[in-house]
Amino acid sequence: MNTTCLIIDDEKLARELLREFLTVFPQIEILGECSKGTEAIEKIDQLKPDLIFLDVQMPGMNGFDVLDEIVHEPYVIFTTAYDQYAIKAFEKNAVDYLLKPLDQERFKLAVERAILRKKTEVGNIEELLSSMHVSSPRSSYDSHIFVQKSEKLFNLPIEEIMYLEASGDYTVISTKNDQFVSSSGIGKLEEILNPDKFIRVHRSTIVNLSYLKEIERHFNGGMIVKMQNAKTFPVSRTYAKLIRRKVV
Repeated sequence: MNTTCLIIDDEKLARELLREFLTVFPQIEILGECSKGTEAIEKIDQLKPDLIFLDVQMPGMNGFDVLDEIVHEPYVIFTTAYDQYAIKAFEKNAVDYLLKPLDQERFKLAVERAILRKKTEVGNIEELLSSMHVSSPRSSYDSHIFVQKSEKLFNLPIEEIMYLEASGDYTVISTKNDQFVSSSGIGKLEEILNPDKFIRVHRSTIVNLSYLKEIERHFNGGMIVKMQNAKTFPVSRTYAKLIRRKVV
Protein backbone atom coordinates (compact mmCIF):
# COMPACT_ATOMS: atom_id res chain seq x y z
CA MET A 1 0.00 0.00 0.00
CA ASN A 2 1.44 3.34 -1.08
CA THR A 3 1.74 6.30 1.30
CA THR A 4 0.84 9.63 -0.27
CA CYS A 5 2.56 12.82 0.81
CA LEU A 6 2.63 16.57 0.30
CA ILE A 7 5.73 18.76 0.64
CA ILE A 8 5.15 22.16 2.26
CA ASP A 9 8.04 24.61 2.41
CA ASP A 10 8.54 28.16 1.16
CA GLU A 11 12.12 27.43 0.02
CA LYS A 12 12.47 25.81 -3.40
CA LEU A 13 15.82 24.19 -2.54
CA ALA A 14 14.29 22.62 0.57
CA ARG A 15 11.44 21.14 -1.49
CA GLU A 16 13.90 19.77 -4.04
CA LEU A 17 15.99 18.18 -1.28
CA LEU A 18 12.94 16.48 0.20
CA ARG A 19 12.05 15.09 -3.22
CA GLU A 20 15.59 13.77 -3.57
CA PHE A 21 15.55 12.13 -0.14
CA LEU A 22 12.20 10.50 -0.93
CA THR A 23 13.53 8.71 -4.02
CA VAL A 24 14.70 5.84 -1.81
CA PHE A 25 11.09 5.20 -0.79
CA PRO A 26 9.25 3.73 -3.81
CA GLN A 27 6.15 3.30 -1.62
CA ILE A 28 5.92 7.07 -1.08
CA GLU A 29 3.84 8.91 -3.69
CA ILE A 30 4.37 12.68 -3.82
CA LEU A 31 1.07 14.39 -4.61
CA GLY A 32 2.52 17.87 -4.90
CA GLU A 33 4.24 20.84 -3.27
CA CYS A 34 3.14 24.03 -1.53
CA SER A 35 5.11 27.17 -0.76
CA LYS A 36 2.46 28.99 1.28
CA GLY A 37 0.25 28.06 4.21
CA THR A 38 -3.01 29.07 2.52
CA GLU A 39 -2.16 26.91 -0.47
CA ALA A 40 -1.25 24.05 1.86
CA ILE A 41 -4.65 24.13 3.61
CA GLU A 42 -6.47 23.89 0.28
CA LYS A 43 -4.31 21.06 -1.05
CA ILE A 44 -4.32 19.04 2.16
CA ASP A 45 -8.11 19.01 2.35
CA GLN A 46 -8.43 18.44 -1.39
CA LEU A 47 -5.76 15.76 -1.94
CA LYS A 48 -5.94 14.17 1.55
CA PRO A 49 -2.31 13.01 1.74
CA ASP A 50 -1.37 10.36 4.29
CA LEU A 51 1.72 12.35 5.27
CA ILE A 52 2.92 15.95 5.03
CA PHE A 53 6.41 17.40 5.37
CA LEU A 54 5.75 20.76 6.98
CA ASP A 55 7.97 23.79 7.52
CA VAL A 56 7.18 25.98 10.53
CA GLN A 57 8.08 29.47 9.35
CA MET A 58 6.37 30.45 6.10
CA PRO A 59 5.08 33.78 4.74
CA GLY A 60 1.67 34.79 6.05
CA MET A 61 0.77 31.59 7.88
CA ASN A 62 3.06 29.25 9.80
CA GLY A 63 2.92 25.48 9.97
CA PHE A 64 0.92 25.37 13.19
CA ASP A 65 -1.69 27.71 11.69
CA VAL A 66 -2.02 25.26 8.82
CA LEU A 67 -2.69 22.35 11.19
CA ASP A 68 -5.31 24.40 13.04
CA GLU A 69 -7.21 25.11 9.83
CA ILE A 70 -7.26 21.77 8.04
CA VAL A 71 -10.06 19.22 8.29
CA HIS A 72 -8.16 16.23 6.92
CA GLU A 73 -5.74 14.67 9.42
CA PRO A 74 -2.41 13.65 7.85
CA TYR A 75 0.64 12.38 9.68
CA VAL A 76 3.07 15.27 10.11
CA ILE A 77 6.86 15.44 9.91
CA PHE A 78 8.11 18.94 10.66
CA THR A 79 11.17 20.10 8.70
CA THR A 80 12.45 23.40 10.05
CA ALA A 81 15.51 25.41 11.00
CA TYR A 82 14.02 26.36 14.37
CA ASP A 83 14.39 24.05 17.36
CA GLN A 84 12.21 26.06 19.78
CA TYR A 85 8.96 24.67 18.37
CA ALA A 86 9.68 21.00 19.03
CA ILE A 87 7.48 20.69 22.13
CA LYS A 88 4.56 22.37 20.41
CA ALA A 89 5.05 20.09 17.41
CA PHE A 90 4.71 16.95 19.50
CA GLU A 91 1.69 18.43 21.25
CA LYS A 92 0.18 18.43 17.76
CA ASN A 93 0.90 14.69 17.63
CA ALA A 94 3.68 15.07 15.04
CA VAL A 95 5.44 11.91 13.91
CA ASP A 96 8.83 13.63 14.01
CA TYR A 97 10.61 16.99 14.12
CA LEU A 98 13.63 17.37 11.85
CA LEU A 99 16.04 20.27 11.98
CA LYS A 100 17.61 21.81 8.89
CA PRO A 101 20.05 21.17 7.39
CA LEU A 102 18.41 17.79 7.04
CA ASP A 103 20.43 14.64 7.61
CA GLN A 104 19.45 11.92 5.16
CA GLU A 105 19.76 9.02 7.60
CA ARG A 106 17.73 10.87 10.22
CA PHE A 107 15.17 11.69 7.53
CA LYS A 108 14.88 8.02 6.57
CA LEU A 109 14.16 7.09 10.19
CA ALA A 110 11.39 9.69 10.37
CA VAL A 111 9.73 8.45 7.18
CA GLU A 112 9.97 4.82 8.31
CA ARG A 113 8.35 5.85 11.58
CA ALA A 114 5.47 7.50 9.73
CA ILE A 115 4.95 4.45 7.50
CA LEU A 116 4.96 2.17 10.53
CA ARG A 117 2.47 4.37 12.41
CA LYS A 118 0.13 4.38 9.44
CA LYS A 119 0.37 0.60 9.08
CA THR A 120 -0.24 0.08 12.81
CA GLU A 121 -3.22 2.44 13.04
CA VAL A 122 -4.84 1.04 9.90
CA GLY A 123 -4.39 -2.43 11.34
CA ASN A 124 -5.98 -1.37 14.62
CA ILE A 125 -8.97 0.12 12.81
CA GLU A 126 -9.45 -3.04 10.75
CA GLU A 127 -9.25 -5.14 13.89
CA LEU A 128 -11.84 -2.91 15.58
CA LEU A 129 -14.23 -3.13 12.63
CA SER A 130 -13.91 -6.90 12.47
CA SER A 131 -14.76 -7.22 16.15
CA MET A 132 -17.74 -4.85 16.18
CA HIS A 133 -20.27 -7.52 15.22
CA VAL A 134 -19.48 -9.55 18.36
CA SER A 135 -19.04 -6.66 20.75
CA SER A 136 -21.85 -5.30 22.89
CA PRO A 137 -22.08 -1.79 24.33
CA ARG A 138 -20.97 -1.39 27.90
CA SER A 139 -23.84 -1.07 30.33
CA SER A 140 -21.79 0.99 32.79
CA TYR A 141 -18.69 3.16 32.78
CA ASP A 142 -16.07 4.00 35.38
CA SER A 143 -16.92 6.95 37.59
CA HIS A 144 -13.33 7.47 38.81
CA ILE A 145 -9.80 6.80 37.58
CA PHE A 146 -6.42 7.03 39.29
CA VAL A 147 -3.98 9.45 37.68
CA GLN A 148 -0.37 10.03 38.63
CA LYS A 149 1.24 13.34 39.46
CA SER A 150 4.71 13.50 41.00
CA GLU A 151 4.84 10.49 43.30
CA LYS A 152 1.13 10.44 44.11
CA LEU A 153 -1.93 8.80 42.62
CA PHE A 154 -5.00 11.03 42.55
CA ASN A 155 -8.54 9.70 42.60
CA LEU A 156 -10.03 11.69 39.74
CA PRO A 157 -13.81 11.70 39.13
CA ILE A 158 -14.46 11.17 35.43
CA GLU A 159 -17.05 13.95 35.42
CA GLU A 160 -14.31 16.51 36.27
CA ILE A 161 -12.38 15.79 33.07
CA MET A 162 -12.87 18.63 30.58
CA TYR A 163 -10.91 17.17 27.68
CA LEU A 164 -8.16 14.71 26.76
CA GLU A 165 -5.37 15.39 24.25
CA ALA A 166 -3.02 12.88 22.67
CA SER A 167 0.67 13.70 23.04
CA GLY A 168 2.70 11.05 21.29
CA ASP A 169 2.16 7.78 23.15
CA TYR A 170 0.77 9.65 26.16
CA THR A 171 -2.48 11.47 26.92
CA VAL A 172 -2.85 14.82 28.68
CA ILE A 173 -6.00 14.90 30.85
CA SER A 174 -7.26 18.38 31.71
CA THR A 175 -9.70 19.42 34.43
CA LYS A 176 -10.76 22.94 35.41
CA ASN A 177 -7.81 23.38 37.75
CA ASP A 178 -5.20 20.79 36.85
CA GLN A 179 -3.56 18.60 34.23
CA PHE A 180 -2.39 15.00 34.40
CA VAL A 181 -0.31 12.92 32.00
CA SER A 182 -1.40 9.33 31.45
CA SER A 183 0.84 6.68 29.94
CA SER A 184 -2.26 5.21 28.28
CA GLY A 185 -3.01 6.17 24.70
CA ILE A 186 -6.09 8.25 23.98
CA GLY A 187 -7.78 5.32 22.24
CA LYS A 188 -7.46 3.15 25.33
CA LEU A 189 -8.86 5.90 27.56
CA GLU A 190 -11.76 6.44 25.18
CA GLU A 191 -12.91 2.89 25.91
CA ILE A 192 -13.63 3.72 29.56
CA LEU A 193 -15.50 6.96 28.83
CA ASN A 194 -19.26 7.14 28.40
CA PRO A 195 -19.87 8.10 24.73
CA ASP A 196 -23.04 9.93 25.76
CA LYS A 197 -20.88 12.39 27.70
CA PHE A 198 -17.50 12.31 25.96
CA ILE A 199 -17.10 12.68 22.20
CA ARG A 200 -14.04 12.49 20.02
CA VAL A 201 -13.71 15.58 17.84
CA HIS A 202 -10.29 14.81 16.40
CA ARG A 203 -7.86 11.91 16.21
CA SER A 204 -6.00 13.54 19.08
CA THR A 205 -8.86 15.11 21.10
CA ILE A 206 -11.80 13.96 23.23
CA VAL A 207 -14.06 16.53 24.94
CA ASN A 208 -16.57 16.34 27.77
CA LEU A 209 -19.91 17.67 26.48
CA SER A 210 -20.65 19.09 29.92
CA TYR A 211 -17.85 21.63 29.42
CA LEU A 212 -18.47 22.36 25.74
CA LYS A 213 -19.68 25.96 25.40
CA GLU A 214 -20.28 26.37 21.68
CA ILE A 215 -19.44 25.16 18.19
CA GLU A 216 -18.27 27.52 15.47
CA ARG A 217 -18.57 26.81 11.77
CA HIS A 218 -15.37 27.62 9.91
CA PHE A 219 -14.84 29.27 6.55
CA ASN A 220 -13.58 26.03 4.94
CA GLY A 221 -16.67 24.06 5.97
CA GLY A 222 -15.13 22.65 9.13
CA MET A 223 -16.09 23.20 12.73
CA ILE A 224 -14.35 24.30 15.93
CA VAL A 225 -15.53 23.42 19.43
CA LYS A 226 -15.02 25.99 22.16
CA MET A 227 -14.82 24.86 25.77
CA GLN A 228 -15.98 26.80 28.83
CA ASN A 229 -12.39 27.79 29.60
CA ALA A 230 -12.05 29.28 26.06
CA LYS A 231 -9.86 26.41 24.82
CA THR A 232 -10.70 25.55 21.21
CA PHE A 233 -10.26 22.38 19.18
CA PRO A 234 -10.77 21.72 15.46
CA VAL A 235 -13.35 19.10 14.56
CA SER A 236 -12.13 16.72 11.90
CA ARG A 237 -14.51 15.58 9.18
CA THR A 238 -14.21 12.03 10.48
CA TYR A 239 -15.84 12.93 13.80
CA ALA A 240 -18.08 15.83 12.71
CA LYS A 241 -21.01 13.47 12.19
CA LEU A 242 -21.02 12.66 15.93
CA ILE A 243 -21.69 16.32 16.67
CA ARG A 244 -24.27 16.72 13.91
CA ARG A 245 -26.32 13.92 15.46
CA LYS A 246 -26.82 16.11 18.52
CA VAL A 247 -28.04 19.12 16.53
CA VAL A 248 -31.82 19.60 16.98
